[in-house]
Amino acid sequence: MAKFEFNLSMEELEKRTNKDYLMTKKMLKSDAPEFLELAQGDKQALKHLVKAAEILEKINMQLDCHENLEFKDFLDEEIKKGNHQAELTKILFDAQKGINAIDTLSQKINLAKGITELPGKGVYPKDLTKEEFHKILTIMIKEGKIEEVKKILTQRSVVERKGDELVGIDYIDKFKNDFLNMADELEKASELSTNSDFNEYLKLQAKALREADPMLDAYADKKWATLQDTPLEFTITRENYEDEMTGTIVENQELKKLLDEHNISPIPKDFLGGRVGIVNKKGTHDLLAIKEYLPKLAEQMPYCNEYTQNISTTGDVKQTMVDVDLVAVKGDVGAYRGGITLAENLPNDDKLSLTIGGGRRNVYHRQIRFVSDYKKLQERLDAILDKEQHQFYNNEADHWFTIGHENAHSLGPREGSEKLGKYRNIIEENKADMGALAFVDLLTELGMYTQQQRKEIIVTTITDNFLKSKPTLSQAHRVRTVMQNKYFAEHGAYELIDGKIHVNIDKVVPIAKEMLAEIVRIQIEGDFNKAEKYVLDNFIWTENMEAIAQKLQKINKTLNGRTESELADKLLSEM
Repeated sequence: MAKFEFNLSMEELEKRTNKDYLMTKKMLKSDAPEFLELAQGDKQALKHLVKAAEILEKINMQLDCHENLEFKDFLDEEIKKGNHQAELTKILFDAQKGINAIDTLSQKINLAKGITELPGKGVYPKDLTKEEFHKILTIMIKEGKIEEVKKILTQRSVVERKGDELVGIDYIDKFKNDFLNMADELEKASELSTNSDFNEYLKLQAKALREADPMLDAYADKKWATLQDTPLEFTITRENYEDEMTGTIVENQELKKLLDEHNISPIPKDFLGGRVGIVNKKGTHDLLAIKEYLPKLAEQMPYCNEYTQNISTTGDVKQTMVDVDLVAVKGDVGAYRGGITLAENLPNDDKLSLTIGGGRRNVYHRQIRFVSDYKKLQERLDAILDKEQHQFYNNEADHWFTIGHENAHSLGPREGSEKLGKYRNIIEENKADMGALAFVDLLTELGMYTQQQRKEIIVTTITDNFLKSKPTLSQAHRVRTVMQNKYFAEHGAYELIDGKIHVNIDKVVPIAKEMLAEIVRIQIEGDFNKAEKYVLDNFIWTENMEAIAQKLQKINKTLNGRTESELADKLLSEM
């Protein structure tokens, strides 16, 4: 067995695993009414879905870092020997789902000495530099090895060395046995679940796990995106925020030109997550209120006549949405690295299902968004927000904003963003935020929000835009927040009065519309240099941000977070 050296001292580990510094998000418990009220078949199906998600987590750990599984085994062996340092390290390892992560202050966390996060994570060779990567691809294209290069640059391959060249192996082939075991679990669940639509999806997804054929995934995604009235939720999330290697290609003009000539799009690698849950009917009913307005929003998007967007302004909008009580979040979707996602809009634009008539589906995470300490929330508001505007801060408004954000992902240009390289995700997340804010007034006019809710969404969003620390450029979700904060300040959306935020409510939506138009124009043009300039011009940590950050750090000491899944653990123990 491989030997590792612990990177964090006992003092640091004891601090980070203390309840004051380690946030816990609790998934459904074994006595939760949502579970107890399920039909017997659905209860049994959940066991197999949780097992499938557990297998997927093992696969994603290997995509994330070459040493993750060996380090996990090392920790387990050391714990058996009574090593307390290993026990505390394992708490953080399980929380962040790997050796390397980032905490809530944007500080890098490395649990094993000498093992740092690589731009290519575990999907590219450990010793591959950006320069060598570009050089090898350039030579291979010039030698006519076009199909080989396409396999290297697909979002679903693991790249390995082959002599002086590289080879892309589809992850279904790379982790064949694990994917076959996953497929078996999904098929068993499909024989027990009470919903025929859901069962059809599980069978399609199982088939896609048995054979390395992207079209099989497309058929499964297409079916998944139609699911609306099912008791259970199971998703394989495939998102490419973590890959920092593939996006560098657009910075090499010679290589970029060669790829364009051969119609090859360098799509960042997918990292995999598994979500298992129970659909909450009331929450889902409330979510669906926005669906009738989506065509109107599509019509109002900036420059909408210059591109194709996912949501049609006429006919079926091809957008389903569900509110889900979580049983388990595994792999990429469950990794607590500076934060954890509130919702997801999938499949992403790079997925094949969208080219064969498939739609998209929003899934919202109830247990993630619940506030666990209202006293701390009030302390935060007292410290940073104008007291007269406390009446407009509503934690539920954050959920309303998230609904707008996820649906805005389906608006705007559907193609071309891959040309923006490492800035594509920052720009896209910024677009989704500004779309959510830009349409608040319109949705109020249409009757979706009351005037009070309108003010709550605006004030809550601006207040929550202030972070505890400056993020790194690799944190797309947080970089866009800093960009917006600077933009809003410069355009008068808010000001600091006596050290507290005062939101100029009626200015926010017009300013959001301006920023949305600038972002969409960048996506349409697909110019890497313009995207880079826009991000760097706006990604500036100001004195105001630092002043609020210092207050937030005093109130909220959380550095790391984790999920606790009592029901999922019980179901696994029964198998």
